[in-house]
Amino acid sequence: MQSADAFIRMNGFHLPPFSYWTPSDWVSKGPEAREIVENQLGWDITDFGQGDFRQIGLFLFTIRNGTLKELKKGIGKNYAEKIMIVEVGQRTPMHFHWAKTEDIINRGGGRLVIQLYNSTADGQLADTDVNISMDGVRHTVKAGDVVTLSPGESITLPTGCYHEFWGDESRVLVGEVSAVNDDNVDNRFYKTAGRFPLVEEDQPPLYYLTSDYQQHLSWIFKG
Repeated sequence: MQSADAFIRMNGFHLPPFSYWTPSDWVSKGPEAREIVENQLGWDITDFGQGDFRQIGLFLFTIRNGTLKELKKGIGKNYAEKIMIVEVGQRTPMHFHWAKTEDIINRGGGRLVIQLYNSTADGQLADTDVNISMDGVRHTVKAGDVVTLSPGESITLPTGCYHEFWGDESRVLVGEVSAVNDDNVDNRFYKTAGRFPLVEEDQPPLYYLTSDYQQHLSWIFKG
């Protein structure tokens, strides 16, 4: 968390105030902070259940997010924003989203490499060309081809578009702007992966992860 925060700041990006609420700070919070808890805003670090974070993993921080309930009604926050850090060669496994269209943006650092496939009706990798938009310009790539985003460049990934990505040259700061995000129900991994794996705690938490909220902040859910 400390390394990620330093890298984010180095790239001229700043996290919101609640980022730095410690477990003791949370004790004084009540229903006014319910949106943070219910919409899973905050720190999110995953190895996708593979046990090798350096090779298969991702750092994320959800800055803002609505709910699928709001999205269906067309009210409230129908959008989400994340900031992520991708290490060199560190892969986020091949997956697509059932409901979420997202823009993936290289915010700084090295290059982001993304491999793309369409999905078939039964969730397999299609062999058809993939049509995408990169910074408002349409492109067509072959199934399994990669696109590379340099700082400032972005790609729009529609629902059902399989993607796997990793960093190249140096650590990458990655932004995500999307429709409402719900990682509990909206991810379809090509191979089995755990989105919120258990963490083996070897020291007291600096800040809570979003996956800690249910256990440690139950009074806010009831507020």
